[in-house]
Amino acid sequence: MSTGGDDRATVRNKQVILKDYVSGFPKETDFDITTSTVELKLPEGSKSVLVKNLYLSCDPYMRSRMGKPAASGLAQAYTPGKPILGFGVSRVIKSGHPDYKEGDLMWGVVGWEEYSVVTPIPDMHFKIQNTDVPLSYYTGLLGMPGMTAYAGFYEVCSPKKGETVYVSAASGAVGQLVGQFAKMMGCYVVGSAGSKEKVDLLKNKFGFDDAFNYKEEQDLAAALKRCFPKGIDIYFENVGGKMLDAVLVNMNVHGRIAVCGMISQYNLENHEGVHNLSNIIYKRIRIQGFAVFDYYDKYSKFLEFVIPCIKEGKIAYVEDVAEGLEKGPEALVGLFHGKNVGKQVVVVARE
Repeated sequence: MSTGGDDRATVRNKQVILKDYVSGFPKETDFDITTSTVELKLPEGSKSVLVKNLYLSCDPYMRSRMGKPAASGLAQAYTPGKPILGFGVSRVIKSGHPDYKEGDLMWGVVGWEEYSVVTPIPDMHFKIQNTDVPLSYYTGLLGMPGMTAYAGFYEVCSPKKGETVYVSAASGAVGQLVGQFAKMMGCYVVGSAGSKEKVDLLKNKFGFDDAFNYKEEQDLAAALKRCFPKGIDIYFENVGGKMLDAVLVNMNVHGRIAVCGMISQYNLENHEGVHNLSNIIYKRIRIQGFAVFDYYDKYSKFLEFVIPCIKEGKIAYVEDVAEGLEKGPEALVGLFHGKNVGKQVVVVARE
């Protein structure tokens, strides 16, 4: 596996490469698994760190990076022929950065590969201080999705006790947490998901008051009316399209919609229209899109809140684990077909 002395050791580095820009639904064949080599050292004077990647996060926003570069978008497009990038949990092997030393654990943006060279950026890379919880949680509950749920619900939605809350894509990494945060606030919470297994999870594990399988509903607006006879105060939006249309007619006056994602639209060449927009005026609805990195200054506050909740069993959390980097494309593509149950994680190495 390695050759030469410690400072000149080279190791094989398995990588997930994007072959070309993607249109429509991504397929496993859009990716290649290749093997290159990496030297286990850094150039003299480097401020970077060489890390061994342990866990990688599969997230819906990654679809927006697979298409051709666009002026809009939160993150730049992937480069065909290069490893794709995403959030991961890593162990530092070599460091030229003053804030990191050999053996430190970190989470943040890395390549989909066994080893990455990273220049740590504030609000993009974080040193892991709490290691008495599963490390994989930093791809979800304690990482970007957890922060997204926390900021979106508490900061954007301005919730009050007793309000009604609807969460779409509710069994995913973000949705499962939003629902539980809302229950802690004393809200009435309903979620939707795409299978009986996921609906059961929402009601029996995550403590939602009610849940429905959107694939079994002929009329989404009627389904929401059934679940919310007195209307919806807060909608945590992960889906877009027909779901947003149905929600708008069921919102209450002064309702709030936090727009986190629109997974139903990511793979469409022509996005679906939304027809019930006049409700925004009549009901004085506030709709706000948000990006998690606008709230990373609250990350330490978030950890102070959520880690005791984990240790006291107040938060249930479900991961869908794929073993091995070569399973990465299948796991990532599966997100867009609803195959994951809970937070989708790829294990590169457990140590």
